[in-house]
Amino acid sequence: MKSKTSITSVLLIFLILSFLQSGNMANSEPPQRPSIEKKEIFRYDLTWMGIKAGSATLKFSETDTGVKISSKAESADWVSLFYRVEDRAVSLVKIVDNENGTCLKADRYRIRIREGRHRRDKEILFYPEKNEALYINHLENERKTFKVPGDVLDPLSGFYQIRRMDIGSEPLFVKIFDSKKVWNVKVDVIGRETVETEAGSFKTVIVKPELRSEGIFNKKGEIFIYLTDDDRHIPVLLKTKVLIGYVEAELVGGRF
Repeated sequence: MKSKTSITSVLLIFLILSFLQSGNMANSEPPQRPSIEKKEIFRYDLTWMGIKAGSATLKFSETDTGVKISSKAESADWVSLFYRVEDRAVSLVKIVDNENGTCLKADRYRIRIREGRHRRDKEILFYPEKNEALYINHLENERKTFKVPGDVLDPLSGFYQIRRMDIGSEPLFVKIFDSKKVWNVKVDVIGRETVETEAGSFKTVIVKPELRSEGIFNKKGEIFIYLTDDDRHIPVLLKTKVLIGYVEAELVGGRF
């Protein structure tokens, strides 16, 4: 599948991860939290052919009972002069006990997109006990309930689930509800490589999700995600190939 050649393709890499589609969740609170909280903040430069076109931030705030995941991507000042990008997404997910230890249960997901004149403001409320999800399009006043599996996740919590999994050499599968459909996303393990970033040198495992939905695993060409080859699976580099070269999101700092 061919991808877009525009400089703004790099800004959509966080919509592909939408780990590259984040903002304030209106009228919602994360699951009740104990006093101890684990936080991670990852900051990225978004570049095309070595030219910085924007920046992105990915945050994880985890407790024993839940996780709040947020992402933000925005264009650099020079890009904003002719095509402003300001994208936000937030996911709230519960951590619940099961026979295998713990699992994730999606709670809420909201994404707000501004790309040039294009706007989107969509939200999903999950009811796993009823195997239902309420889809809300805030700009078009659309509300619709869908039947979904109880273990389905949103795009951001789906990426978090990949970070929690053991990554060997076999493909991984993550069930995502996005674009009004349930996708059983296949994530291929491509190989392992040491990469150099502004944040340091990392031994990584490279994964490539199948591109289907309009969310985190966006249908915009092949995406390669470089995760640290350890239990934390920190996302240090993302690449998507375009007709000329690659667009990249490179880890440049944060708290992790």
